[in-house]
Amino acid sequence: MNLIADTHTHTISSGHAYSTIQENAREAYENGIKMINMSDHGPAMNGAPFLYHFGNLGVIPQVLYGVRIIKGVELNIVSYDGEVDLPRRYLKGLELVLASFHDICIVPSTVENHTRAAIKVLENPYIDVLAHPGNPQFQIDIEKVVKAAKENNKLIEINNHSFYVRKGSENNCREILRMCKEYGVRITTGSDAHISFNIGKFENVKRLIAEVDMPEKLVITTSVEKMEDYLLERQNRIKR
Repeated sequence: MNLIADTHTHTISSGHAYSTIQENAREAYENGIKMINMSDHGPAMNGAPFLYHFGNLGVIPQVLYGVRIIKGVELNIVSYDGEVDLPRRYLKGLELVLASFHDICIVPSTVENHTRAAIKVLENPYIDVLAHPGNPQFQIDIEKVVKAAKENNKLIEINNHSFYVRKGSENNCREILRMCKEYGVRITTGSDAHISFNIGKFENVKRLIAEVDMPEKLVITTSVEKMEDYLLERQNRIKR
């Protein structure tokens, strides 16, 4: 399965990443990636940019080096009621919004608490993607969360970086994919690149997608058209 979009990438603005948006775009082009989401960490993360960073993303061209630049964020979930670290007035101006658990921003708790927060996030109209949900440090009830994604027409991310830095993620990611296939939930794919050389690197994601025999129609990162359709879907949703 050919993946042409990377919806989870970081720039030097995240504070612990090492490439500029120009470097990421050039590497994406070299790797055959047509779209990247600039999803720097929200301000609750140590070293992350201030609010104005996300309010000023419009200065970045829509296309750099032939690669479509999606302006987004990786929000930090900061409470088990699903609160996140950017106000809605900023989220309204973004194109693709991820949210995820990081132990530097919220202390790991119980499966019940993690699941409640994940569902609250998926119910938030301004949030599109639950990112790296396979992290066993924040174990969720996978079926309940996948059902919530279905009910709210949201995306679940399979994160290539998790296989290296979030040990134990692989089995969870496999089960997440299996459940997404069963319930017809769309997934997106993120490298979680913190340096340009990892943009579009999906070796683990592709292997699991093949193992589960995930239908291509449920993987939105396989075509520009599916990605653009989702971005329009988001715009229409938050206008309501």
